[in-house]
Amino acid sequence: MADESKTYKRIFPVSWEQLHRDSRALAWRLLEFDYFKGIVAITRGGLVPAAIVARELDIHLVDTVCVSSYNWQDQRGEVEILKPLDISGKGWLLVDDLVDTGQTAKKVRDMLPEAHFATVYAKPKGRPLVDTFITEVSQDTWILFPWDAETRFVEPLATQK
Repeated sequence: MADESKTYKRIFPVSWEQLHRDSRALAWRLLEFDYFKGIVAITRGGLVPAAIVARELDIHLVDTVCVSSYNWQDQRGEVEILKPLDISGKGWLLVDDLVDTGQTAKKVRDMLPEAHFATVYAKPKGRPLVDTFITEVSQDTWILFPWDAETRFVEPLATQK
């Protein structure tokens, strides 16, 4: 992984349980909008939250827009649409895990201008591009999602002398 100290000063680890709770909270906030005919998940990060939101809102029509914008080694890259959608977005709920700098959000928002855009987490630079979110984190925070981490044994401090 890239040296996160260059860009990120904090790490915010998110467990599977926390992601599930936050995604349910997002669904709860979206209950007031009862016109969604389907969900568009922004891959890959939006897949898990979209599945949880789809269950909670009883939406069975789920599609994806496939986007690549992060290189795991340097954490930044060009936004590339790998699988576009040919709809205006009207009546659709667009779901992602995070809006960070807004580069991906802007590209997808341009593609689906009439969709309601919801993310679980939002950073200040990207926040204006989403309609609904649950938790705001500072721009200098790296969100460590559960699919990017693993649980492992750590030796007790006394044995590390």
